[in-house]
Amino acid sequence: MDDLRTLPKLRDSLSYLYVEHCCVDRKDSAIALYDQVGETRVPAASLAILMLGPGTRVTHAAMAVLAESNCLVVWCGEQGVRFYAHGTGGTRSASWLLHQARLVSDDTLRLEVARRMYQMRFQEEVDPNLNLEQLRGWEGRRVRDTYARASQETGVPWHGRHYDRGSWNAADPVNRALSAANSCLYGLCHAAILSMGLSPALGFIHTGKQLSFVYDIADLYKTVITIPLAFRTVAQDTRPLERSVRLACRDLFREHRLLDRLADDLPRVLGLKPEPIENLFEGDVDPAAPGYLWEPGTPQGVAGGLNYSEDMSGEE
Repeated sequence: MDDLRTLPKLRDSLSYLYVEHCCVDRKDSAIALYDQVGETRVPAASLAILMLGPGTRVTHAAMAVLAESNCLVVWCGEQGVRFYAHGTGGTRSASWLLHQARLVSDDTLRLEVARRMYQMRFQEEVDPNLNLEQLRGWEGRRVRDTYARASQETGVPWHGRHYDRGSWNAADPVNRALSAANSCLYGLCHAAILSMGLSPALGFIHTGKQLSFVYDIADLYKTVITIPLAFRTVAQDTRPLERSVRLACRDLFREHRLLDRLADDLPRVLGLKPEPIENLFEGDVDPAAPGYLWEPGTPQGVAGGLNYSEDMSGEE
């Protein structure tokens, strides 16, 4: 697709679709899912993320249209609770990514971003004199209070966050519900981060993982979305639990206009103005061009494309 401005904005997209035991193929300018029931068409251009669960096959043509539509494709485990691989986002500019890298590489600037995220998460003013360890303690108390409040309101017992990735069914229902809900949230945050040209690996509070920034951003919403949702779903005793959680997430993400919030919150976290969507694509008129060359002291660099077949000295 030559002009990504023709795609729906992230904030206007559907959140995610999880599929399993089916074949995904191209259908005209969209995709279709084929299973024992028949054919189900999906508007890929209006979808933020497609989660492919076990027993799923996807054709080359389908992947091409999904990439053109800026739809993130994630290969995941059963119920969407394991992450194996993902496609790339659609932005063609590195400006926000370079800004993110500058912030994460400077300890003072990184602490400012971490402080801003804590403040956004709990809607409270953060004491500017608190160091990082004190900020973590401040956060921990509020998260524990959120779990306790959800348990009290729903009557679901809470004995702490415990789960074993290698033994899914060994966890109690509320821990399984939390993991399933958070998995959906991670997928949506991941899609938003890539869609806006940022790195999911360059986290500010979390670090050292390919999804560190995904975990940072997802934490902004857990206390108001996934934690209350998980406890309510367990209290309602709806089964199968994981599927009920996914459906509840889909509805709650839409109710909270989460994609709209992500489009505003991601630049806010990084101290940027709200999404100037034109700027994300204007620097790459020719996708095949190598772009600019780094030059110290210049934000954009210098024009590349030297012809090395000529005598660089200027002599014959």
